[in-house]
Amino acid sequence: MKDEIIKFLEKEEKAYTLEELINGLDISKKDITRLEDELNSLILSGDIYLTKREKYMLFKYCHLKKGVINVNKSGDAYILLDNEKIIIPNNYLNGAINKDYVNFEIDDSKNPIEGKVINIIKREYEEIPGEVISDNNKFYVIPSNPKLKIKIEIPTKDLNGAVVGTKVCAKINYGSTKNKCTGKITKIVGHKDDPGIDIKLIALEHNIPIDFNEKTIAELDNIPNEVLKEEYNNKKNLTNELIFTIDGDDTKDIDDAISLKKNDDGTYNLKVCIANVSYYVEKNSCLDKEALERGNSVYLANTVIPMLPHYLSNGICSLNPNVDRLALCCDMQIDKNGNIFEEDIYECIIRSKKQMTYKCVNKILEENIIPEGYEEFADNLYLMKELSDILRENKHRRGYIDFDQDEAKVIIDDTGKCIDVVLRDRGAGEKLIEDFMIAANESVATHLYNMDLPCVYRVHEYPEKEKIDDFLRYISLIGYQVHGKKGDISPKAMQKILEELNTTPVYQILSSKLLRCMTKAYYSSTNLGHYGIASKRYCHFTSPIRRYADLCVHRIIRRFIINHDYNNKTISEINSDLDYICNHISETERISIEAEREVDKMEMASYMEDHIGDIYTGTIVSMASYGLYVSLPNKIEGLVHISEIGDSYYEYNEINEVMCDRNGKIVYRLGDEVEVEVISASKEERTIDFKIYNNGDNDR
Repeated sequence: MKDEIIKFLEKEEKAYTLEELINGLDISKKDITRLEDELNSLILSGDIYLTKREKYMLFKYCHLKKGVINVNKSGDAYILLDNEKIIIPNNYLNGAINKDYVNFEIDDSKNPIEGKVINIIKREYEEIPGEVISDNNKFYVIPSNPKLKIKIEIPTKDLNGAVVGTKVCAKINYGSTKNKCTGKITKIVGHKDDPGIDIKLIALEHNIPIDFNEKTIAELDNIPNEVLKEEYNNKKNLTNELIFTIDGDDTKDIDDAISLKKNDDGTYNLKVCIANVSYYVEKNSCLDKEALERGNSVYLANTVIPMLPHYLSNGICSLNPNVDRLALCCDMQIDKNGNIFEEDIYECIIRSKKQMTYKCVNKILEENIIPEGYEEFADNLYLMKELSDILRENKHRRGYIDFDQDEAKVIIDDTGKCIDVVLRDRGAGEKLIEDFMIAANESVATHLYNMDLPCVYRVHEYPEKEKIDDFLRYISLIGYQVHGKKGDISPKAMQKILEELNTTPVYQILSSKLLRCMTKAYYSSTNLGHYGIASKRYCHFTSPIRRYADLCVHRIIRRFIINHDYNNKTISEINSDLDYICNHISETERISIEAEREVDKMEMASYMEDHIGDIYTGTIVSMASYGLYVSLPNKIEGLVHISEIGDSYYEYNEINEVMCDRNGKIVYRLGDEVEVEVISASKEERTIDFKIYNNGDNDR
């Protein structure tokens, strides 16, 4: 019936009453209720619009637009429409809150262009995490997300044991009154003073499940905690080989182990052994269904929300040292130029000889200092560094793009308090593992592709040429030139741009801007290549404990390559599932990244709460009409509001990205070093505010 309704409404650019639709569509009395249901469904989907006079018309014929509300800390909002920001003042939100999908109208007489929400198509939140407070003998939940500017009134009968100061999840009943609604407590998360409680709240804000359900936990009773004797059959025994792992100091879910030998002809034999998670997590089991729902493990500061229960992720699936474990091995022969000329993939049993840390491996490879317990492994690590350099050079030759962006790491103490923010290490050990994992991922994707088998590919498409052209125009405007062929957006061309910009004092800023011109990598059942790695075929194979994509690839390998189940029905079954899986896990990855950013912002703000009044030297990394964003050396970023720059009048020149005084004289540019004073920070609001310290004349 939906198609018939739309076809009828397309006839003329006008609105119809319900009676006119009933007559025009020749709807019988018994089908009128169905018609009303279909109309409501089409309104919710945004396909048709119900006017104030209760008439129906195709949305494309009305004056309204559709979009998602994005609220800032002031309570005002914007909607992105064709990459343009439409400002929605707070008094024009009409009860909409952050992430709601709305109909809105545009007033282009305003500068900047403003909009007004007319009605809400779909609410983003059914449940909201927050804190219980009391006000005038009434109870409310204040959302933990600072962008949600609402108070949820909780009737006493619906508190469900929650008290003031409790962190909870509340189911919302949206009222007709602007920004006023009632709710019911559905889950008590903990007390506001519990360590790590705010991180849990951010996870819940993003609908990331914290606890595993009872059926999933019950299935663990059927999984052994050691490799059984019968499981050694038909698997290659690598327990006597020199295999070990390299991870962070506090890693407990160990996915990958490596082994390397140099052949007599000077070529290399690299084995990348990956935890055989698919052996223990059966398709369509409760464990599998919940792993798919989560999509991936989420790493929030010092908290891990695992894709699989700890019994698996830290136990039988983890490649812990000195115990036998089931693994899938990508066994590669690599020539002196870093080309993989042969690969084999098989099930095996391994016994890791040591759980190494990046810190100790970097001591060996960068400082030639051998920590205690590493003596017998040092020569093999030097050989691995030799191959890593060859593989990296090979990637560079074909166009591998390394944006080389510094990343922050928040340090949390035992009480859950952020005590420091430092730059994340990316030493020789980290690069070595990255190079080996990329080699294995490419080999597996190529192997499956050449056999015409299904695969969950990791794809990264070419950027839009217009965005690259805009970037090149921008760097030209601010005084930098790069050489290259006009219109060339190949990986090699991007690599060359980065190399030329690397000598500039604003490299990190320009590199970040170029990175934002890139498309996002995602998962697909169709091979589209990987632009950033300059790879024709790529997948994720090396982390099945923490990524569902890798678990899928392992299942495909075991079903086809190990068990030789090549019938067309099997291939058809897998292909029919993959599109949904790829879309879903691409979305869960996006959500996880958002949650990780929010946690980092919160923890950094918490850290800076103890540094109000302190003076720092930072770099201007971006600008807006309302002020400057300044990044400190440890990547903590804060806003210098335009009113806190100095006593003069300042105006932002958007085209050249400079801040000028009233005479048009440039006072601040991107990349300028400035001294700032911390004037405020709020863990709850996840914000940090600076002011320019000792602002003097900034002659240009």
